[in-house]
Amino acid sequence: MSTIKFHQDLKVFQKSFETAQLIYELSKSYPKEELYSLTDQIRRLSRSVTANISEAWGKRKYEKSFIAKLTDSEGEARETQTWLQFAFACNYINEQQYDNLHKQYNQIIGMLVNMMRQSEKWCSFSQINKGENNL
Repeated sequence: MSTIKFHQDLKVFQKSFETAQLIYELSKSYPKEELYSLTDQIRRLSRSVTANISEAWGKRKYEKSFIAKLTDSEGEARETQTWLQFAFACNYINEQQYDNLHKQYNQIIGMLVNMMRQSEKWCSFSQINKGENNL
């Protein structure tokens, strides 16, 4: 089991970062008329998932704040899924890309929910470096 010292050590951070980067690359091919709507929105949301995980990690001294930021991250992940659905419906991404990204966000959401359910483990500094699942 690896020691978790920084938010970048969390698997959920790494997964959300990688998925946001994938969305960025795919969104480069969206039409120019979508630049200030779908493209901008999906990029900001996918990055916000990761940013809120970082912020939650910094607020873990206060369990309620930790949970609140993880809840924000979960909400952003779900909203990203909705925008992915629009991208698929508009034929900006294909079915395989949509299914893959939707699955990735379901996994991220699951990891966030598990962290919230086990918040006392993540907020207890005597146990924090022994994060069982390294979520």
